[in-house]
Formats: sequence, structure tokens, C-alpha cells
Amino acid sequence: MTKEFDLDLGDGQNLHVYDTGRPAPHTVFWHHGTPNLGAPPVPLLDERVRWVSYDRPGYGPSTRVPGRDVSSAARFTTAIADLLGLDRFGVVGHSGGGPHALAVAALLPERVTGVVIGSSPAPWGAEGLDWFGDMAPGAAAAFHAALAGPEARQSFGEQPPGDPDIGFCDADEDALATDWSWVLDVVRPAIAQGPTAAADDDLAYVAPWGFDPAAVSAPVLVLTGTRDRMVPPAHGAWLARQIPSATLRASDVDGHVSVLRRFPDAMAWLTSR
Repeated sequence: MTKEFDLDLGDGQNLHVYDTGRPAPHTVFWHHGTPNLGAPPVPLLDERVRWVSYDRPGYGPSTRVPGRDVSSAARFTTAIADLLGLDRFGVVGHSGGGPHALAVAALLPERVTGVVIGSSPAPWGAEGLDWFGDMAPGAAAAFHAALAGPEARQSFGEQPPGDPDIGFCDADEDALATDWSWVLDVVRPAIAQGPTAAADDDLAYVAPWGFDPAAVSAPVLVLTGTRDRMVPPAHGAWLARQIPSATLRASDVDGHVSVLRRFPDAMAWLTSR
């Protein structure tokens, strides 16, 4: 059973933490997408891995931190790992969790054994990348609002009016209805809290991340779905080119959510590090 508790970081800042807690040969920190809560991914839970995670500031009970950047994930992960006595661990992130997982690996190289990211955006302004290329209009609209500034992104809300194309394909819809329906369990309560935390995420993605992905020294597995139009696969390919130790696996049948179906094999890769 997953334990939940609140970690006091001082200065009135609280971080809501999840820990499966069971004795296991491997420990992995999960970094959640946007908008999600941080509960560990139920479809990946097994006895081989102790999963630890947290709600990023503004999600769930975690105190909002206006202006937070992607690199803040390293500070939050350090606080949790120190409390739990965890010296070495892997990091895994899906979608918006990808940059945060990379931040931990880049800034805590002595603690991270390996990294798995899927459907991850690349840094805004990445040289040689058409950042908005092949991105669905509904997904691009949120990032355009973030580029216009905090007020514009907050006013944008969760999505533009009407029924925007946010880039899901039929494989995504199938995954959400079947083996990865768990995603909706963490998306729905995050959306119910309002747009503020998601806006903070998007603002962080298009601002300087606070680290260079090329500084990641741990082995990295980058998963992409070639049918992903929410975060097009060119983003993952760019990250794989920049990170010296990265391996790219592209799935021709998957989109943004259904790429999670490749995570069990990725976990076998990670736990072999």
C-alpha cells in the first residue's frame, strides 16, 4: 500500500509525498506529467521496485511556488531522499515529468543510476529543433500562452474554448480506456484544482530549465511515439542527440499516452543498470 505524507520544507512550503515503502531491490522516483497528481504509476507497480514520488508545487496539497523552474525537482527529490535515507535511485518521467527527471539526473549525478523519459518536451529554443513543428493546435496554444507571460497563461486556463485538437490519437484513447486508464485517476483531480499548477508547469517548460540536458551522465532511455502530436517525437529525438548516454526508442504505433505501454520494458532496462 502506498503511504502518503507531507514534508515540511520550511518557509511555509509543504510537499506531498508518496512512497510504496515495501522492501525492494530498486528505488525509483516518479515525476508526473501536466496536469497530474504525483501518485506512483499503478500499472508499473511490482515487488521489484520501491516507488517514491511527490505532487509538484501547486498540485494536490503541495504548496504552490510561483516562478518555480524545472531544476527545482532536484531540490525536492533531495529533500525526500535524505528523509527516507535513499542514497541511489533511478528516475522516471512521462510527458512534463521528463524535464523534471532529467533535472534530477543532471544535478544529482552521484545519486541517479539511470533515467527513463517518455513523450518529454525539449527545452524551448533548442537549437536545430522546430519546437512547434507537428504539434496539435490545442497543445501549442497553451505553450503560446505561456510564452506571452504568467498572466496570459493563467487566463488561458486548462485549454482554449471549444473542442481543441490536443493531439491524442486512437492508440491514446484506447490506452486511456483500458490498460492505462489510471492516467485519468491522476489527471481528473489535478484539473479539478484549477489551472494554476499546470500554468506554472508550462511557464517552467518555456523558461530556462536551470541545467543543460547534455550534463546528464547517467544512462538515459528516451521513449517517443511517432504518432504523438501533443509533444512531437522530434523533441525526444533532440534530447537523445544532446545527452551523451542516451538511447532513443521510437514506437510507430504510439502517441502521447499510449507510449506508456513501452514503460514495462523500459523498467526492465532501468532495473538492470
